[in-house]
Amino acid sequence: MTDIRILYIPCKTSSEARAIGTALVTEKLAACVNVIKNVDSIYKWEGKVEESNEAVLIAKTKSDLVEKLTERVKELHGYDCPCIISFPVDSVNQKYSEWLLQSLQ
Repeated sequence: MTDIRILYIPCKTSSEARAIGTALVTEKLAACVNVIKNVDSIYKWEGKVEESNEAVLIAKTKSDLVEKLTERVKELHGYDCPCIISFPVDSVNQKYSEWLLQSLQ
């Protein structure tokens, strides 16, 4: 197990995901983010099955920043109830881990 966490955050548009990602990296809450465009999502909202095209923001950070990162995303996100899921990382390339942790200092 490492100190690194991956966060999965669907966004309404790729421009929203990029704006949130830029803020997270600029504020050193994430070392790196990826934006995956054109994700088809199917979900139940307010009793109805909905479909939408979203972008997914994947943020890489360390465990002690997850709470601050989550709060910042909630401030910037356009959804009333954004999905922000944190996953622990079991294994990571050592050189990448060192770069990531140094980037967050």
